[in-house]
Amino acid sequence: MKLKETNQLSGAEIIVKALINEGVHTIFGYPGGAILPFYDALYQQNHIRHILTRHEQAASHSAEGYARSTGKVGVITVTSGPGATNAITGLTDAYMDSVPLVCFSGQVATSVIGTDGFQEADITGLTRSCTKHNYLVKDVNDLGYIIHEAFHIAKTNRPGPVLIDVPKDVQNSRGIYHGKPEINRASYQIKQKKFSINHDNISQAVDLISSAKKPIFYVGGGVINSGDEACELLTKLVRHLGFPITNTLMGLGAFPASDSQFIGMLGMHGTYEANMAMYECDVMINIGARFDDRVTGRVSGFSPNSKKIHIDIDECSIDKIIRVAVAINADAKHAIQALLDEISRRKIGNRYSEIKDWWHQIHKWQSIKSLSYEPSKTSVKPEYALERLNALSLEYQPFVSTDVGQHQMWTAQYIQFNQPKKWLTSGGLGTMGYGVPSAIGAQIAYPENLVICVSGDASFLMNMQELSTIKQYNLPVKIFILNNRYMGMVRQWQELIYEKRESQSYMESLPNFMQLAEAFGIAGIECDNPNHLDEKILAMINHKGPVLFNCIVEKSENVFPMIPAGSAHNEILLGSQAKQYVTKDINAV
Repeated sequence: MKLKETNQLSGAEIIVKALINEGVHTIFGYPGGAILPFYDALYQQNHIRHILTRHEQAASHSAEGYARSTGKVGVITVTSGPGATNAITGLTDAYMDSVPLVCFSGQVATSVIGTDGFQEADITGLTRSCTKHNYLVKDVNDLGYIIHEAFHIAKTNRPGPVLIDVPKDVQNSRGIYHGKPEINRASYQIKQKKFSINHDNISQAVDLISSAKKPIFYVGGGVINSGDEACELLTKLVRHLGFPITNTLMGLGAFPASDSQFIGMLGMHGTYEANMAMYECDVMINIGARFDDRVTGRVSGFSPNSKKIHIDIDECSIDKIIRVAVAINADAKHAIQALLDEISRRKIGNRYSEIKDWWHQIHKWQSIKSLSYEPSKTSVKPEYALERLNALSLEYQPFVSTDVGQHQMWTAQYIQFNQPKKWLTSGGLGTMGYGVPSAIGAQIAYPENLVICVSGDASFLMNMQELSTIKQYNLPVKIFILNNRYMGMVRQWQELIYEKRESQSYMESLPNFMQLAEAFGIAGIECDNPNHLDEKILAMINHKGPVLFNCIVEKSENVFPMIPAGSAHNEILLGSQAKQYVTKDINAV
């Protein structure tokens, strides 16, 4: 059945019409009493596909995975009260990582609001600090405009989540829908960044670039948010100049990891060479990164002798944590193009030979092999498991999601991302339970692509019910669990900082993951022998449907390198094998 071709529609029908006009094809959600009018309208159309997750938090993370892998706005629908509050974790996660979402929450009838009615919660009050904007719709005639404005806000400037709370009686009321309007809210207009870039600042930035002796590009997720063209322009700029580049956790894939100019991720668990280069550089070009604490370490010791250029679409991020010499408040794509234009105008060529001493120093740091580890013939090292997963899946350029913890950092270290939007992880909020539903979102968007979720045993348990969603929609998601029977990062900190007092970090009673896979009707593969790992990973990749892979790894392995909290980049800790190199005279290497 098609919706009535008239401006007089119910509020629920207006939501459906507006979503169609926004080009939405897929939404993620979970029904309940206060949102049932919308679900009834959804039933009577065939334009929008609804993915029924098993938990509202999973719906929001699935929408994140869909948004991050496609660049589109992710859409969530939940009911009032606990349905809406369950989605808050995902909204906060999206807010921290600049992911565009629109969440529709059902609400009790307007006459009941404020009476502590059944399943009533002040969701607009609760989400005010974790959304770009939110609405409580009181008049059905405002609903259409609000929806289109919400999409506009979610995807413009720095992206983020927007919530629309729609009371049940508003969904049932009839009103006029005027179609997709021109949005004229001044505070959320798209700033014409490509026309308003301060060219004096561009000139100052190129002055520093052209004279730098020890430069480095420091690139974050803002470049990926700016679009594929921004990543292409970044690659062109970096290769043209011959400078080293390091990416944040959120920036992985913005520049090809296989390129010789890429020196690895930086930050708390970044490579030795990336962190030392950040500490020693004289000119830092920050594009789309916000100087978060996992990158800066001790602020007073952060890259103390460099002049810093900061390009960011969010004006509030500039000089918020680190004072910079040149600030360029602009979208990354337009700012990079402006730099390329000015470099071309000045006829500045490749500077690799001019900074060969700097590259020589970086190569010395690289010779330390900070990601090396002690191999084992009898047990599976988590680093080895991910090295093999990378080697055997690289030709597919898979989408890879993670949860949060040691497995997340190992994945960032050992999986190569040569394209943007392939890396899906919870960076700012650090949300356990993110990985599986995020992989679902990416797999829904790209049904023919290889999608792998790397998880830890503890994180996987947070949203393991989504195996049911995977089964219902026959999604070929591959879930690769690094099972060390611990909350691994918690245990690592307890070992290194709390004198090995392992308080509540050991998972004493884990399920039998193979029986769990069988219970949900999906394939299960288990491996605890490094000699069998390759054949079993290939079996996982080649299986046509979903797979739960239980990779049993060493319990006590730690993630290195590691910059202890409150330390500077040059106070980085290395693993045992790397330390053997560090004890040598590094300048003689």
